[in-house]
Amino acid sequence: MLASFGTRADESVLLTDLHTFRISNFVGLAAYYQFSASGDTVILNEVVASVNSANNSINAINENNSEVLTEAQLAGLTTEFDKYKELMRQNINDVRQQGYPDMRLMSEMANQAQALSTISTKLYTRARESSRTDSDRRIEAARSAAVLMAQMMSKYSARSNSSVAQTFQGADTEVPLDEQAKVFDALMVELKADDNAGGLKQAIDGVSSKWQFIRSSYINYNDDNVPFIIDRYSKGILEGLSETIGLLHQPV
Repeated sequence: MLASFGTRADESVLLTDLHTFRISNFVGLAAYYQFSASGDTVILNEVVASVNSANNSINAINENNSEVLTEAQLAGLTTEFDKYKELMRQNINDVRQQGYPDMRLMSEMANQAQALSTISTKLYTRARESSRTDSDRRIEAARSAAVLMAQMMSKYSARSNSSVAQTFQGADTEVPLDEQAKVFDALMVELKADDNAGGLKQAIDGVSSKWQFIRSSYINYNDDNVPFIIDRYSKGILEGLSETIGLLHQPV
């Protein structure tokens, strides 16, 4: 029994590590787009911090795998992340040395980030569907909302900070912002459906109010383009969802 409990605990940590990995990559991408337009070293530090966070998650994923994922799956994830990191390094150097990004390389990085997200999502699903892994419906809704918000934030940042925003919109395979916003609406309905109380209700209500404040900007980008506000409130939503997940993990 003790061995079984330890395995389930490891797999729960594995899901957390994979979730953090998925979030970190999109947050870093959003920050890079800001950096590409401004060259601001403070924003560059945000990019580096996000890459380091994702790197730490990769190490933790390998450590907490508990044979849920195969060596080939882990190696594939690491390989794709290494490609993303190298593209990020090249794109950062272009801005630092030339003062502007190489649009081809930036587009390639966006597509690599999307490919990395697809792979990590498949591995997350594989770990979640493991017969030894418990999966709470509300935690999954909150995690899905967080990943979606990070994706939306990176796409919005790409459109707002690119000097050729009409031709560069992020990854080729990304779903349009207005469609993503509707999915986020549905996830928020799912989170609010239960009889939440106390700190959990406060956290979810906080996410909901921030979302309502910026929702129209995501849906009507051309009419309500306010990058600074969107970045600030999107990060606030990510923080609120992280708090929500933590509270949902606590025993009742």
